[in-house]
Amino acid sequence: MLSRVAESIYWMSRYVERAENVARFIGVNLTLMLDSSDREQQWWPLVNTTGDHKDFEKRYKFATEENVLHFLTFDRDNPNSIISCLRSARENARSVREIISSEMWLQLNTFYLKVNDAATTGKGMESPHDFYTDVKLSSHLFTGITDATMTHGEGWHFCRLGRKLERADKTSRILDVKYFILLRSVADVGTPLDDTQWAAVLRSASAFEMYRKRHGRISPNGIVQFLLLDSEFPRAIRFCLSAANDSLHAISGTPLDKASNNVETLLSGLCSNLASAGVDEIVKSGLHEHLDNLQDQMNLVGTGIFETFFAKRVREANKQTSAERTQ
Repeated sequence: MLSRVAESIYWMSRYVERAENVARFIGVNLTLMLDSSDREQQWWPLVNTTGDHKDFEKRYKFATEENVLHFLTFDRDNPNSIISCLRSARENARSVREIISSEMWLQLNTFYLKVNDAATTGKGMESPHDFYTDVKLSSHLFTGITDATMTHGEGWHFCRLGRKLERADKTSRILDVKYFILLRSVADVGTPLDDTQWAAVLRSASAFEMYRKRHGRISPNGIVQFLLLDSEFPRAIRFCLSAANDSLHAISGTPLDKASNNVETLLSGLCSNLASAGVDEIVKSGLHEHLDNLQDQMNLVGTGIFETFFAKRVREANKQTSAERTQ
């Protein structure tokens, strides 16, 4: 598979997943806002969750509901807004239409046009909860169509690799920000409000029902264990990185117990660390520090994927061209 084709498929998948996660964060925040007396405090952490707070501060004065919703949903100058992510995903898909299925292209094109129409007409904010729910469902439909209509070969594995890395990153961000915000007020610990907000953390990852089946009572440590270390829940960080590792080795053809490049070594090490980690030890030593380090490591994995699969062939082609010129 050509390097440019693999890269387009990889980023197409990451951008769709990113758009879904932004919609997921906003939808839960809209519900939490009903119980909050401080509107600005409720919306500012959402900007932090996406990692775009510096860009937001440059162009918006206050973290009001209107400003944050526009910035994260319809702001075309924000590369991580929902509409920008879908535009980028669509352009990547357009460049590899001969590789992906026609059903995938149709769904992604329809998805983008729907959000673009909402941005143009303002209809999306007439019923924001319904709009963000529709964004999530459209993303789920695209993922389902991808798995059902695309041959599960190299291209599909690049698609899954991008989706799982993006999902792991966003789960770590929502857990990091929400954990800090919810634990800073000791007076609220154990109150109905505290339980409601922790339940919102789970709902951000569509994890509430599965968590209750596994752990029953809501507790901070239980939530950290479920969203960070669970090996079976599909939005847990450990599960996502394990799936990404499987696809990475499928692409290279290397057995799971071996590594043929630096990125495989790094990702396999991350998976091993999560498999052997204990939630009590993580929380005691500092969850924020642990998640911050985990995000840095995932960023290194992303860089490694680029250097190994997307940039390497370009360098080799350039070397070959230079050799030909000297002949």
